[in-house]
Amino acid sequence: MAAVVRGVWNGIKEKGLSNFLRHTRDEGYFKCIFDGNLLQTKIHNIGATLVGVDKFGNKYYENLHDTQYGRHRWVEYAEKGRYNASQVPPEWHGWLHHITDSTGDMLLEQKPKAYIVEHKENFSGEGDELIYHSKGHALNPGQRDWTRYQPWEPKKEEAS
Repeated sequence: MAAVVRGVWNGIKEKGLSNFLRHTRDEGYFKCIFDGNLLQTKIHNIGATLVGVDKFGNKYYENLHDTQYGRHRWVEYAEKGRYNASQVPPEWHGWLHHITDSTGDMLLEQKPKAYIVEHKENFSGEGDELIYHSKGHALNPGQRDWTRYQPWEPKKEEAS
């Protein structure tokens, strides 16, 4: 909490009160008062360095000063209402999980391989038309016809 107060105080000293309030409005701090996750992310962003933005609009931050190692890199998703980890493209995933220190922007500057496929987020669980259902599943629109199905019945041995 002290880091938050220190960050706010430093922001007011650097920008002045009116510019600081304008900056907080533009960055969406006032909109996130009712969303606890977004508010926590916005508070966590105070004093952090914006490392980059991907093609989907996700913002990647790093704070090396007063944050525990392993928790000093994070993402603020572009879609505030619906977000999941599959919205992070692979070039940023490596940086986010400390696999590489090269940011996604650095990796994109290199010539991409011909076999790399464009990243798409995973939509499973996001609506009935996007969820896979097996052939026999009740929610499958092309449901299998089970009328031909005859259950196996063991032969009964007669007692002699």
